[in-house]
Amino acid sequence: TFNDFIDVARWLIETKKLTTPDLLSCEGRSAGGMTVGAAINQAPELFKMAILGVPFVDVVGTMTDASIPLTASEWEEWGNPNERKFFDYMKSYTPMSNVKKGATYPTVFLLGGLYDPRVQYWEPTKFAATLRHTQGPESGPVCLKIDMSAGHFSASDRYKYLRETAFDYAFLLDQVGLVSHADNVDEPTLHVQSSSS
Repeated sequence: TFNDFIDVARWLIETKKLTTPDLLSCEGRSAGGMTVGAAINQAPELFKMAILGVPFVDVVGTMTDASIPLTASEWEEWGNPNERKFFDYMKSYTPMSNVKKGATYPTVFLLGGLYDPRVQYWEPTKFAATLRHTQGPESGPVCLKIDMSAGHFSASDRYKYLRETAFDYAFLLDQVGLVSHADNVDEPTLHVQSSSS
């Protein structure tokens, strides 16, 4: 999955020449946020910006704690990291454990909900801190927004949801400099979204 995501980004940039790394953004929520986190760890140079909504980025830390809702029931699908073979495998891809020291990362916007029972607010918070303290000095900013009234699926109020979505995309458009590229048809801005499982 992670390699496929990166391959699509390379295809858009190198093969089809539809965009450049300075204009390519990506987004994922929940397990899709894990995909985006793994992709920016493996190939940070491909993206200008990444939005990770309620991202499942600390796979090992979360899956070893059976007291967290849904964890033990997910062992059948993900594996139980209390067993060495699963621990080692999860450690090889979990975004939290694979941030590249000194690498130049894209701008990263992390979103969480205080009342999220599936991906607790501390996962995006820990990932933000890890990126800030590990990435290189030429990296984009790492921004964290925790909604103090939301759960896993963000706002249930339609208008609040639309305001939140507008905020996210306004930040994205600012980071990719869309306004300065608006009249350049040779370099369209593309946004690749990863679905969550």
